[in-house]
Formats: sequence, C-alpha cells, structure tokens
Amino acid sequence: MTETTAGDNPHPTPYWRLSGFYFFYFASLGAFLPYWSVYLKSLGFSPRQIGELIAVVVATKVVSPNLWAWIADHTGKRMAIVRFGCLVAALTFTGVFFGNSYLWIALVMLVFSFFWNAALPQFEATTFNYLRHETHRYSSIRLWGSIGFVATVAAMGPLLDYFGTQLLPPVLLVLYLGIWLLSLSVPEREAGHRHQEHVPLRQVLRRPEVAALLLVCFLMQTSHGPYYAFYTIYMEEHGYSRSWIGQLWALGVIAEIAVFMVMHKWVPRFGLRRLLLSALLLACVRWWVIGMFPDNVILITGAQLLHAASFGVYHAVAISLIHRYFHGRNQGMGQGLYSSLSFGAGGAVGSLYSGYLWQAGGNLTFIIAAGISASALLIAWFTRIGAPTADSAA
Repeated sequence: MTETTAGDNPHPTPYWRLSGFYFFYFASLGAFLPYWSVYLKSLGFSPRQIGELIAVVVATKVVSPNLWAWIADHTGKRMAIVRFGCLVAALTFTGVFFGNSYLWIALVMLVFSFFWNAALPQFEATTFNYLRHETHRYSSIRLWGSIGFVATVAAMGPLLDYFGTQLLPPVLLVLYLGIWLLSLSVPEREAGHRHQEHVPLRQVLRRPEVAALLLVCFLMQTSHGPYYAFYTIYMEEHGYSRSWIGQLWALGVIAEIAVFMVMHKWVPRFGLRRLLLSALLLACVRWWVIGMFPDNVILITGAQLLHAASFGVYHAVAISLIHRYFHGRNQGMGQGLYSSLSFGAGGAVGSLYSGYLWQAGGNLTFIIAAGISASALLIAWFTRIGAPTADSAA
C-alpha cells in the first residue's frame, strides 16, 4: 500500500509512517504488559504492591489524555504533543535504573506514564484526520501495532527465560526511544475543523448513548485488569513456562490482527451495534474460561483466540463510535475521554481490585471479570449504543 488516499483528500496519507508508529508503540506494550508484573515480582513486591504500581501507570490516563487533548484541540499541534510526550516519557523511564524501592518505582511510573499517555489519543486523532472519509482504512493501519505487539511478546518470553527479568528495562527503553524517533517522521496534519460550528462538549456528553458508551468502555477495560496485571503470573502458578505464556499472549494478538484485517467488511455487513454486543458477550466467556479452566491447555488456547473479540472487535467499534459522536473541535477530547475513562480509570480499577483480591485466588478474580463484562453487555443491550443516527451510517 502506498502513502496515498483516494477521494478528495489533497493530503496523502503517510501509511507506512503512521503504521510504523503503531508498530513501535504496541511493540513496547508487548514487552510491558505481559512481563512488567513479573519484573516487579522479581524485585520482591507483593501482589498488592504490584497491583498498585500497575494502577499508577494506568491511573494517569484519567487526567493526562484530557489535559493534552484540551491543548491539542486549542492549538491544532497534535504531533508536537505526541513528540514531546514520547521524548519526556523515554527520558523519565531511565529512572528505573537508579532505584528499586516501592516509592521510587511508583514515582518514576507516575511521571513516565503522565507523558506517555499523552501520545496515543492524539496520534489516533491525527490518523483519523488523514483518513477523513476513509475511516474504514483505520484497521489496516492499526493492525501494524498488533504485529509489533506479537513480535515482542513472542520474543521476550524466551529471552527472559534465558537472560532473566533484568533484561526488560533496557529493552523497553530502546523501544520508547524508537517510538519518539518514529513520531518525528509523521507530519503535522491540520484537522480541518478549525472554523466549523462547535457543539459544546457537555451537550455531547448529555446524549444517553454517549454516556452509556463511555460507561461500557470503563467496565470493559476494568474487566481486563486481571489479564493485563496478572495473567503471566497466573499462568506461571499453573505450571506454564514464560516461553509458552509468551506464545499465548502472541496468539491472542494474532487473532486480533485477523479481525483488524476484516473489520472494514464486517462493519457494513453487521453494523457497529451487533459487533459491540458480540464482543462483550465473548469477553464474558473468555474471562470465565480462564478463571474456571486454567489447567486445560485447549480451553486456555481458545480463550486467547477470543482476544479477537474482547479487544480487536471491541476497540475497532468503540473508537469508530467515539469518532462518530465527537465532531469538530471535540474530536481530540473524545479520544482523550475514551482513553482516560477506559484505559485510565477502568484499567486502574481493574489492576487495583485484582491485586487486592489475588490472595483469595486468581480464579475468583477472573470470574469477577466475567461478571463485570456481563454488566457492560446489559448496559449496551438496553441502550442505543451503535444504533444508526441521522448523521451517520452504521
């Protein structure tokens, strides 16, 4: 695919530069999400402390994306914010090499994540600004992030088995610097809405389907808390090697990639609402299987394939709905709210409750996650989330 777009867009879409940023960004998550808790465990932290430290990272998403979104929406300099955030995050992360006490790691993670969380929502908005009326192409760009995740999660398992968990911080630092370098290659893209009529944000948020969507996103990410914080530790407790666990993580994201490759066909065929309800239902099934049958390799493998729904379909639908509901100068704030309420508040609550309940049993923690997904399904079922509107074609 070349760096061009069809239609009336006079600005070519820098496909490979956008894709490259997603590749490195999610490659870093492929090293961080499955293995950071293992690294913290190697430092002697308890499950409760691990849950709190991971919650620090995701809790900054409650504030950080909204602050940076406000600045971006008023200046139009989204990529400048992305570059600044990536650089300061990489420099701040070097603090992990200078101490390993609980308070020091918490402080480093707090400052690091405040700037780190500035990047992705504004980069998502930049991507949609380039795509304009071709938003169905988003998945073909975003799938390179999933490929990056698979590459690192699969490689890091054997590497950590061989070299030990102390390899993780240097690898992460290299990836963070790579993200910053990739951000320098993406041109600033004028959003094209500077002079459009502006609908007040509070008016958008008063729409029932918008409030319901944000609540569903919060609950969905809360249900992922045990997975992102403790899945690797949980699998190790049930006898899986880190290499095998890495393959399980990779399998889930490979399924996600497959979904991103066909979402542009599924959305017109099935509609956003049906896809969202299906994703929420399958998320319930996934967490219940992980909680009930951790020793059954076949069922655990099947549960990882359901990542295609619980994240792949869900995220593609959610971000499309955010783009639909938040127009004009609210676009950046919409992406910021999605990030802060789901990956931020939802992720923090998920990490905290899973850390506090872990001593009662990992099985129970994942079963509770299934119940949280079920509550999100009920809310989505009884509201008009994703239903066609007068200003959109679902």
